[in-house]
Amino acid sequence: MPKLKTHKGAKARIHITGTGKLMRRKRMSSHLRRKKPTKVTRKYGDKLSVDPKDVRRLTRLLPYG
Repeated sequence: MPKLKTHKGAKARIHITGTGKLMRRKRMSSHLRRKKPTKVTRKYGDKLSVDPKDVRRLTRLLPYG
C-alpha cells in the first residue's frame, strides 16, 4: 500500500489537538481589519472546532494528523 499524501492547504488551516479534535481559525481575519471593532478583532484569536459534518472529509485530507 503506498503512502498517502497530506493536503497542504488543509494542513495550513486545520490544527489537530492531542485528543484528535480538529480546530480551525475564523475567516476574514486580516481583510479590512482596521475598520472592525476591537471586540470583533479579539474574537479572531480564538480557535473553533470544525463542524461535525466536515470532520470525515478533513481527516481524509490529513491522513497522518
